[in-house]
Amino acid sequence: MLSWRVRTMSLVIPAVLAAGCSANGVQPTGGGGSAPHATKGDEATARKELSQVKVAVPDPMTGYSRDKYGPAWKDEDHNGCDTRNDILARDLTHVKKRDKCVVISGELQDPYAGKDIDFTKAHASEVQIDHIFPLALAWRMGAHEWATDKRAQLANDPGNLLAVWGRPNMQKSDKGPAEWKPQKSFQCTYAEKFIGVAHTYRLSVTRADRTALLSMLDAC
Repeated sequence: MLSWRVRTMSLVIPAVLAAGCSANGVQPTGGGGSAPHATKGDEATARKELSQVKVAVPDPMTGYSRDKYGPAWKDEDHNGCDTRNDILARDLTHVKKRDKCVVISGELQDPYAGKDIDFTKAHASEVQIDHIFPLALAWRMGAHEWATDKRAQLANDPGNLLAVWGRPNMQKSDKGPAEWKPQKSFQCTYAEKFIGVAHTYRLSVTRADRTALLSMLDAC
């Protein structure tokens, strides 16, 4: 069973620290990089962080496009590998690579639906990299006001990314916790991660999403 209860290192980028994120945490396992990423804590930490996250009505989608977050899957940690392959290497087991970076096969125990998947690059869409706090939702909850560099940090932050089965990821799409939930056994960790991203990046949440997150924390 993959372990998802790992406290990840919070952002050390000065502009983001100025926004109030913590500088505590440890290096990520897997991926081989040193990219900063959002805080992931235990239930008590998550509840405390959620109490500090602003509740707001979403702004309109006006002006949104994926390009607003910079090129997809940058090498944000400067380890020579793009973010997608870093996350595949981190989250899959029995990983095989071509050259230094490109993951060509592995096994995934999907956290969202619990399905075991044999990943091959020939059928890469079976395993997708999900933004736990969706980028379109983040745009509506404050990211439209950010500089592109900060949006790129969020889009490539390992603390906001999971390798998951494509089917539930498509169902999740840009929905927040009030509209979509993973399997019950993963709801605690999902809520902790979502809250950690919101808190680190000072993103707001809707009232309905806050209620849903509190309910999921009750599963911890």
